Amino acid sequence: MSGAATGIAVIGMSCRFPGVHGLNDFWRLLVEGRSTVGTFPGHRAADANSTYTSHPDGDTLAAGSFFESIDGFDAEFFGTGAAEAAAMDPVQRLGLELAWEAVEDAGVPAATLRGRAIDVVVGAAPSGYELLRKLSGSDQDDHYAALGSSGALIANRISSLLDVRGMSFCADSGQSSSLVSLSLACDRIRAGAVDMAVAGGVHLIADPEAGAALADLGALSPDGRCFTFDERASGFARGEGGAFVLLKRLDLAVADGDHIYAVVRGWGVGSGGASSRMPEPSPDGQAAAVLAALERAAVPFDGVDYVEAHGTGTRVGDPAEIAGLRQVFTATGRGRPLAVGSVKTNVGHLEPAAGIAGFVKAALCVDRGHLVPSLHFRSPNPAIADFHENFEVPRAARPWPGPPGRPRRAGVSAFGLGGTTAHVILEQAPGRPAEPP
Repeated sequence: MSGAATGIAVIGMSCRFPGVHGLNDFWRLLVEGRSTVGTFPGHRAADANSTYTSHPDGDTLAAGSFFESIDGFDAEFFGTGAAEAAAMDPVQRLGLELAWEAVEDAGVPAATLRGRAIDVVVGAAPSGYELLRKLSGSDQDDHYAALGSSGALIANRISSLLDVRGMSFCADSGQSSSLVSLSLACDRIRAGAVDMAVAGGVHLIADPEAGAALADLGALSPDGRCFTFDERASGFARGEGGAFVLLKRLDLAVADGDHIYAVVRGWGVGSGGASSRMPEPSPDGQAAAVLAALERAAVPFDGVDYVEAHGTGTRVGDPAEIAGLRQVFTATGRGRPLAVGSVKTNVGHLEPAAGIAGFVKAALCVDRGHLVPSLHFRSPNPAIADFHENFEVPRAARPWPGPPGRPRRAGVSAFGLGGTTAHVILEQAPGRPAEPP
């Protein structure tokens, strides 16, 4: 395919984070520079003596962006009985809700999708709910226990809900899972296997005990904030939530008059190989993913205005990410500073769903013609030499009209702990003026 068909249109989006339900709520949070970080609700813990209260880093485990409740679900609407819904890992329930909302947001009647070859690809991992059910004894002799705990069924249930017959796949490449899933969906659309795909990611933490290993690794921020690229970087805050998008071949979306938030122009996925010494990220691998996305998009790096970084706020991760971007600067001869930011400063690190959260943020910025602040940035991490020579962090919302003669473009990065990297290039929709914030 060539011309308009080489792009993938984003025609529907949904998202949910603590205190944030929907795109308009999310946009207000971003523009106003607010954070959803708080404390894990005590009533959601497995018991009063759970690890997060007894662990030496208990305060660190309890700090993050958590929903007050994750047990609400309209089982009848989604075609499940009460017993089956109770056995379902809450990530399955959240995935169903967000996938439906993305289709709804696109203005596409769900009935028109039935029987069609449409892919569903999801980045997710089990929340730990299965262990809680075993501890409580509620999974004994439960006919639905196996179905409720399977990670693969997050995608399968969505395919069943919409009655779509394309690939139904759940990826786990660590923290890059959802952006790898979206890239796979774009590959399939570009190859002509399907014309549309539902892609997204979800993350819930049934009990903070699961974060003890991350605390032992030193990956978590003691005060629950991500100081991305800042001298105070000390780890990331865990976050709950998710986001989904509905993708469609660009020429078809234009012909059908769909609202197009942004166009996916290029994507790259790869691994750092032996250069990715776990858990240390590989600048070479990250640079390769960005360069692959630029090549597929057929745009120069100087034509990208903003990068929604992986930006965990870790001592090792941030310098490695900037080193990778610097390699791209050198390889492409970019001549101006690049704006970089991270949604993790707003909603925490959604781990398998982190990439899609950043993708939705970037798509909204491209669509609405504004850059939004990346929080908690004061002074660059001293391990990143001469940061301001090549980069700048937006610290307040500002108009983003885009350079004359070309559309606004943003990159989105996601990096997995084991070395799997993904980068996506987003471009302003054709013929669309910026929407007011």
